[in-house]
Amino acid sequence: MIVRVANGEAVAVNGESLDRVARAYAVLLQGAKEGQEIYGLTVGVGWNKDRKMVDAEGELTPELMEASREFNEGLLRAHSVGIGPDTVLPVVRAAMAVRLNNILTGGPGVQPHVAEMLIAFLNKGITPIMPSRGSVGQADMTLLSHIGLAMIGEGEVDYQGRRMPAADGLKAAGIEPLKPFGKDGLAILSSNAYAAGLAAIAIHDAEQLLRTSRLVYALSLEGLNGNVSPLLEDVAKLRPFPSHLSATAELRSVLDGSYLWQADDKRILQDPLSFRTAPYLLGTFADSLSRAKALVEIQINSSDDNPGIAVGAEPKSDLAQARRGYVDGGAVLPTANFEPLPWVIAFEELGIVLAHHTTASSERVLKLNNPTHTKLPRYLGTENTHHAFLVVEAPLMALATENRMLAQPVSFDSRPIAGGVEDVGTNAPFVMERVRAQIDNSFTIFSMELLHAAQAADLRLKEHPERKLATATASFHDAFRQKVPFLDHDRSMTPDIAAGSVFLKGYALTN
Repeated sequence: MIVRVANGEAVAVNGESLDRVARAYAVLLQGAKEGQEIYGLTVGVGWNKDRKMVDAEGELTPELMEASREFNEGLLRAHSVGIGPDTVLPVVRAAMAVRLNNILTGGPGVQPHVAEMLIAFLNKGITPIMPSRGSVGQADMTLLSHIGLAMIGEGEVDYQGRRMPAADGLKAAGIEPLKPFGKDGLAILSSNAYAAGLAAIAIHDAEQLLRTSRLVYALSLEGLNGNVSPLLEDVAKLRPFPSHLSATAELRSVLDGSYLWQADDKRILQDPLSFRTAPYLLGTFADSLSRAKALVEIQINSSDDNPGIAVGAEPKSDLAQARRGYVDGGAVLPTANFEPLPWVIAFEELGIVLAHHTTASSERVLKLNNPTHTKLPRYLGTENTHHAFLVVEAPLMALATENRMLAQPVSFDSRPIAGGVEDVGTNAPFVMERVRAQIDNSFTIFSMELLHAAQAADLRLKEHPERKLATATASFHDAFRQKVPFLDHDRSMTPDIAAGSVFLKGYALTN
């Protein structure tokens, strides 16, 4: 859903969700009226948490409301220190969609108008201009604050394809600027919605990569005239890792009907490891991706706010500290829920898996180019070529190297800030961006493998026309050949590689 909204789909929110937002806001106000110290409302944030900002004990007078508004607007302005290139608009929409979903849980405790404005922004085509750098990954406050600026009519927005001052965009869309109160400002900026939006997009793209890389590998195995013995069910059961059992079953299905299941005296007993161990890589990829997706879904469908509002919660103990923060209707509770480490670590693991996956892909290409392994012409050429796929190996290895570099962990590389209070970080956006770069590189690497796999399959079938590809790989091969023709004469491979990447990104969506 996040990816569909990122790409322009409107959102619809039911009344029950908006009612939950209103009830959470009432709990927050009740806590303030009872004189609670509430981070971001009655006291400051970060190192300034010891400073009293708004005296909310008692009734919420007009003077107090105005003081809170000034504090909230100042909070948004002061945190708007993002740097670097502008975030692309779909990612900003993803961040807003994630944050809206968080808010609808009630956990942030904002005015209902905050949720209503995010809905209007997404549905009326108002996208704040937001920098892409400056978050250390313990809430993306330096970036998301720019969304808050737009909500109060400051900064810039893209309104239906035109960049303009936020005030003009709001006026054109018929939206009144937000008058933030309570902890609206803190709730808008203090979340991991930017990194989570990136993560949601990465998960979507990685699922596409997994589907198509499975087909690429199967076609490569057919191009090699490889041995299917490592895919047999009884082989997998000898070492029954669940992900390996699943991967071998999927590959047996993909290769159903392939000539590889028929006898061939010239087929070698042991293929190179990049072919033999591919089921382990595909299974590990699927396993890692599933784990990352499950954790991101928790992040998107919950609240990472501090303090957090627990609507309807009651004390679980009579101890004074355990009862602190509870009021009639719920509780206002200090948290560390802005910590994204569980899913950040999962994405670092996914990055390592991607590096292994593309290293193996690049090695399979080298083997397909080598007649020692294929018994086909060197570099899969024809009598009309001089170089064929010789030079493709250079960009292939460059991208595989880049993917290994991008897989190096960075989540622990942080320094204390905010007077030493914020003394750990995760670099969550950086981790997500690196994995997204790896995924994009991976589509290109598998495009290059597909070029070779399809060429090898064509040469082999030309030599043995009685042989047949599997039903799934034949369909895949034929669809690819509609985009990239057989290489019979030397030509620039750059357009073919780009076309293959686009093909892989879209194939499973329409076939």
